[in-house]
Amino acid sequence: MDITREHALTTLQAYTKSDALLKHAFAVEGVMRYFAREAGEDESYWGIVGLLHDVDYERWPEEHLKVAPRLLAEAGYDEDFIRAVLAHGWGLCTETKPEKRMETVLYTIDELTGLITAAAYMRPSRSVMDMEVSSVKKKFKDKGFAAGVNREVILGGCEMLGLTLEDVIQKSILGMRGVHEALGM
Repeated sequence: MDITREHALTTLQAYTKSDALLKHAFAVEGVMRYFAREAGEDESYWGIVGLLHDVDYERWPEEHLKVAPRLLAEAGYDEDFIRAVLAHGWGLCTETKPEKRMETVLYTIDELTGLITAAAYMRPSRSVMDMEVSSVKKKFKDKGFAAGVNREVILGGCEMLGLTLEDVIQKSILGMRGVHEALGM
């Protein structure tokens, strides 16, 4: 099967209607594309994995990543693709440990994109276009800010990637800037 963004978007929108969840998917897609481009990897493939990472979350939140494998298989995605999606929930709702670089990036940046989005909404511009690493890092340290963001996952992912938190924040901001229009920021 040819993996196209159009097919992925159709798959996502079949199960996700929430504007906030769609924007989260676009943010993760943008960051995944950025990391792939920087690593010389398949930008489209990484982006589509990011786009579909929460395909089952809206309709089956209590069964997140339990329903996704079936949905993705029915849509024609292979085992490697499904494994990458499952790996982003490692230690939270799956036992699939990220092994490949792409899986580890997704695991690391999923929560971080939520923190960056929340931080952007606090800015007068409500945008990622003028977001600085220091602003996100300050919000990261404030455990009361975006309290649902699992900072331990982000830090553990940074360690697995061999990157500093600052580097991952910077790359994530740049990835989100690339899709700022879709995010409305």
